Amino acid sequence: MILASQSPRRLELMQSMGIDPQVMPADIVEICREDEKPLALVKRLAQEKAIAICYKLMEQPDFEQLNNEIVLAADTIVWTDDGEIFGKPRNVEDAKYMLSKLSGQTHHVSTGVALRRFKAFKSPSPNGAPAVVAVTFVETTDVTFFELSEDEISAYVASGEPMDKAGAYGIQGNGRYLVQS
Repeated sequence: MILASQSPRRLELMQSMGIDPQVMPADIVEICREDEKPLALVKRLAQEKAIAICYKLMEQPDFEQLNNEIVLAADTIVWTDDGEIFGKPRNVEDAKYMLSKLSGQTHHVSTGVALRRFKAFKSPSPNGAPAVVAVTFVETTDVTFFELSEDEISAYVASGEPMDKAGAYGIQGNGRYLVQS
């Protein structure tokens, strides 16, 4: 199995289930298209990551030996009822902005997942992609934050923990203390 992610949390989750995947991060531009809804965005990004890895596999000298390899890709976003979408913060100010917007509010955390079976075609497949989709889905959880003070937000951001996480918090770490329910 190939994990199309550099997320230590995703790798840890897979290893906790007894799966030790090859890690191969996808190199895609993660942008929201105009008028794209949150669930469509996160599903598309997961699919694009899986496809990008399948194309990378085609470039391997031993690509035919990788036939039927499973590629797992995922993407997570945080979004509000008014449609504002938060990926990973670009900088400290962005992280503070996200946390202040989420403070005292219920928001949504959506993860899109794409599983693809790599097919080692010598020529492009009929649809042009070196894979077939096995499964694609989105899971969403509603999360409510406590009301956070500026000092609490600043202290959490200063810890560095939020800088590589969608919505600028990680529920697996100290971000769990921000969560009311």
